[in-house]
Amino acid sequence: MNLEIPNKIKPLINNAHQVALSVFRPISRKYDRAEHEYPKELDTLSSVLDGMNEGDPDSGAGAAQTGKGRGKEDDGSVKNGANMTTCLGSLELAYGDVALLLSMPRQGLGNAAIAAVANDEQLERFGDKWAAMAITEPGTGSDSAAIRTTARDEGDHYVLNGEKIYVTSGARADCIVVWATLDPKMGRNAIKSFVVEWGTEGMELARLEKKLGIRASDTAAITFNECKVPKDNLLGDPEINPEKGFAGVMETFDNTRPLVACFALGCARASLERTQELLEESIEYDYDKPVDNASAVEAELYRMEAELEASYWLTVKSAWMADNRQPNSKEASICKAKSARVGNWITLRCVELAGSIGYNEDELLEKWSRDSKILDIFEGTQQIQQLIIARRLLGKSSKELK
Repeated sequence: MNLEIPNKIKPLINNAHQVALSVFRPISRKYDRAEHEYPKELDTLSSVLDGMNEGDPDSGAGAAQTGKGRGKEDDGSVKNGANMTTCLGSLELAYGDVALLLSMPRQGLGNAAIAAVANDEQLERFGDKWAAMAITEPGTGSDSAAIRTTARDEGDHYVLNGEKIYVTSGARADCIVVWATLDPKMGRNAIKSFVVEWGTEGMELARLEKKLGIRASDTAAITFNECKVPKDNLLGDPEINPEKGFAGVMETFDNTRPLVACFALGCARASLERTQELLEESIEYDYDKPVDNASAVEAELYRMEAELEASYWLTVKSAWMADNRQPNSKEASICKAKSARVGNWITLRCVELAGSIGYNEDELLEKWSRDSKILDIFEGTQQIQQLIIARRLLGKSSKELK
């Protein structure tokens, strides 16, 4: 195993780290307080990233780049591509502010969905769009297969009816990737994803949510009432294939779950490093002595570092597998489950260790602890990830292991 990050990725990691420190953190508290106010500072940053991708397509990064390599012949070489680059860059940006990262134009989870399953014509048409992802519905919880939004085939278009909630960047994005079923009687087998652009008749913004964390990122509820969507806006295969089920739309998560894992790792690392700085006068770190001989606080900080390191390499492995077109559904769930749980634990514990300093708004520690909670929920809760992992390890279907 070669655990060294490729040299070609290191400049992007360094640049993202500087953005986290010099752009994100100075405005972090401002937009946390001014919930739903759009961070205008992100427009320039997003344009710079777009320009970098256009100038050097082979070393691109960002949600829309994660599908690169799809359809190309495997030449047998080891690849460190857009999934790895985007994950490690996102980790550094999350070190600054997760909500601002989620608010960056054209970096939505919907962009990753389009990159994962769209055809060449759709990639060209939606390539410069900011795409959000709409899966969750009232009453469906974490069961993506139980969605009730319908897509009715009307010849040259589909008609969507239903409601989606908790759509990240739903109001700001140019379009929404909507999961809907072509036939409710067929369950998960008939679920497809559709790109619906804002301005489409029958698509309405119901409300913006007020949240515990990631307040700089808008979270929308959207309704679809006899909403007409062109036939060529359906992503992937339009045919209902009971043998494949909805594996096509689920491929999206193989790219996005490692990304969310990196969000959690960046937030956790920021909390841990700041806590170590606050406690540096009272703790003398000695990595040579057994942890049982260390003070309780010192030992706990060591354990946090170890858990963070383990989560990091699980995530790197999953991203590497995606770049090399290896099936990574299990690994994507493992890294997401581990990183999100560890991230939430670290941020909350750091608030406690910092005492009154960690609990007030003079420090970003309390904000990071609030932001981290959502990372253990969206893109599949902790319980859902463990269920997926169990199915993969035991070779069970969703019907056999619920």
